[in-house]
Amino acid sequence: MNKKDPDKIIIRMPNWIGDFVMATPLLTDLRKKFPNAEITAMCKEPLSELLKEDKDIDEVFSFTKLKSQFERKKQKRSIILKLKEGQYDLGVLTTNSFSSAWWFFKGNVQNRIGFAKDFRSFLLNKKIPFSKEVHLVETYKNLLTPLGIEVSDTLPRIFITEKEKAFAKELLSQRGVEDKDKVIGIHAGASYGPAKRWPDEKIFNLSKKLLETPSVKIVFVGESSVTPLAKTLVRKLGDKIIDLTGTTSLRSLCSLISLFDVFVTNDSGPMHIAAALKVPLVAIFGSTSPTHTGPYKHGNVIYKNVACSPCYKRVCPIDFPCMKKIEVDQVYQTIKTLLK
Repeated sequence: MNKKDPDKIIIRMPNWIGDFVMATPLLTDLRKKFPNAEITAMCKEPLSELLKEDKDIDEVFSFTKLKSQFERKKQKRSIILKLKEGQYDLGVLTTNSFSSAWWFFKGNVQNRIGFAKDFRSFLLNKKIPFSKEVHLVETYKNLLTPLGIEVSDTLPRIFITEKEKAFAKELLSQRGVEDKDKVIGIHAGASYGPAKRWPDEKIFNLSKKLLETPSVKIVFVGESSVTPLAKTLVRKLGDKIIDLTGTTSLRSLCSLISLFDVFVTNDSGPMHIAAALKVPLVAIFGSTSPTHTGPYKHGNVIYKNVACSPCYKRVCPIDFPCMKKIEVDQVYQTIKTLLK
């Protein structure tokens, strides 16, 4: 690496919400090491929303994932041209893909640091092994060690404004939530696949048990794939269940999560949002490893260390023991403790 401190840094942020949040400490650590540098975060839409109010970066270079092959070719040329115009003298790649390294190479980004994966090592100036033996946050931080930045204690973070919190509070108020209520947020989905989802019948039984406490209201958030479950619970359990699935932007989702008294979720992007916001958290793990992708230094993880877990499969090929062994009462008691 060049001995001169970089003037212009670009960091390619991850493509998944949870990974993105886990990579945010790099922004803080880069700013601390290079206070006078111009730092650009490159990411896909709508993940750029997570960087709103972030003082550690100077610019967001965002792009949209396009569908047609013609559009993608045109976009690739545009991205490479913009990278050339940026004249970046340091590039950090948190992504593993060949294409992201190729873009940096063709865009004349100097001093490219990235993981040695997907046959792209020849495109990098510094190649870092990708480890699943440590938490992903620390794997990302290892990317900065060639710059003299040791693995830090910096935590993932998201910045929410008071105005955004007030808007979220008003939204809940319109749905019947009062100041005296205990609000339990539930995210029953997981974008990666059903193997990461606690079974719907257990979510139903947990919700029913929680609502035995008069002051409890439950807010379902997340992707539209869990809307049918949320609507079923509203129909069967009444209006103390509030369905906001498939209706929120990424920023408004963050604002809502910040208001929950407890958030219950599978291993997912919203789980990492809650951990970054330091919301009382119950994280349910099955097919994935809490050691590698659990909420970082925050929250309560419920995980049954069955022989076949973690398998990292999208769909369980057997009888789903990792999730079925997690009992409703265990999750309920953890929530009850957090509410106290």
